[in-house]
Amino acid sequence: MVKQKFLSRLGIYSSLIVLLVFVIFPIYYMLTVSFRSQNSMFTNPSWFPVDLELKNYRVAFTSREFLTAMRNSLVIGIVTTSVGLVFSVLAAYSLTILRYRGRDTFGRIIIVAFLTPGALLFIPLAVIAARLNISNTLHGLMIIYLSFIVPLGTYQLLGFFRNLVGELEEAARIDGASRLQALWFILLPLIAPGIAAVGILTFTACWNEYLVALVLNPNPEFRTLPVAVTFLQVADESPIGLIMAYSSIGAIPILILFFIGQRFIVEGLQTGAVKG
Repeated sequence: MVKQKFLSRLGIYSSLIVLLVFVIFPIYYMLTVSFRSQNSMFTNPSWFPVDLELKNYRVAFTSREFLTAMRNSLVIGIVTTSVGLVFSVLAAYSLTILRYRGRDTFGRIIIVAFLTPGALLFIPLAVIAARLNISNTLHGLMIIYLSFIVPLGTYQLLGFFRNLVGELEEAARIDGASRLQALWFILLPLIAPGIAAVGILTFTACWNEYLVALVLNPNPEFRTLPVAVTFLQVADESPIGLIMAYSSIGAIPILILFFIGQRFIVEGLQTGAVKG
């Protein structure tokens, strides 16, 4: 009994050490380097520096390029997530609740689109964007993101809709509610945790996406934050402290979204629970 307890604690502590090394330490390194100057990192290298300063953050918040990139990333993330959730919810609802000819075929198309590697669609999407004259624009980038995000969101929400009791909507319809009212007042509160999870995943994917934004939006006015970080490196000069400051600031919206979404998921589970 004592040996099993010892082995159990040993496994827990070992897992914590692995978590510390591979997850927490990179975050610690990013934060500490963001508060150091370029010279101090080479003249006084240390895992526990004391010569910290706010110069990199002052440069970041006074940089027009950085503020523009932050604005672009926020606009793209918020708009794409909102529109993507609407289409994903409606598509998942139609594939699980409604009955119509061709529903299964449409569902298979969604799954194929979800499973198709993005690298295979990159060149066709770039050609289509160029012909539609939406390259190098924010709304063009949003449309391309939606082509990836809607199939993903629909596929994830299918499981939540399938767990719903079909009689719930039927009972609402008998009481005089329309399909839209039944969806809004009955079904959506029940799948609120799923919507929150998909929303967080969608926003994070848009916020972190790099390759499409780099190729299709070369104009500095439409750069997103990941692309702006790349352009900080000029020739052989790499301002590591400033890059880490950009990255640290860029992580804040994701952390805020996580905590807000976590609370929303708990509230959704409480208010959407069906009591027998």
